[in-house]
Amino acid sequence: MHKTMATSDAIAGMTVGVTTSAQPSGTAKLSVLCREAATGMPTEETQEIRVLLARLDPGDRTPHHRHRHPVTVYMLEGTFTLELEGRAPVDLKAGDVFVEPPHIAMIGRNLSADTPARMVIFYASTPDTPFADPVP
Repeated sequence: MHKTMATSDAIAGMTVGVTTSAQPSGTAKLSVLCREAATGMPTEETQEIRVLLARLDPGDRTPHHRHRHPVTVYMLEGTFTLELEGRAPVDLKAGDVFVEPPHIAMIGRNLSADTPARMVIFYASTPDTPFADPVP
């Protein structure tokens, strides 16, 4: 299950380095958008970090697929309906964060009649690993 936190939430319990500005005004303001323990992360000595921008126009859908490693989705605009095998559909709206688990078959849809669904997708994988594997 994903845990989304409001941007006004503090970073309580999270150790981060201090970032200061060139001015004596203080430290950078950080807000946790998502913090979740994940399984299925790559374990090789080298991992590849990928950040993708995705857009589904009204009525578009993804192929039936699964990922080899967790994939994080951050919604920018519209609504993205994610149908994961064995689970109730999840509707993600602008500002929502969701971690797609590895090895679970899924389809994503934009069910809107007039608004695109735009999102940033990021994940770590073994270098040159395909983004998704088709599910027959």
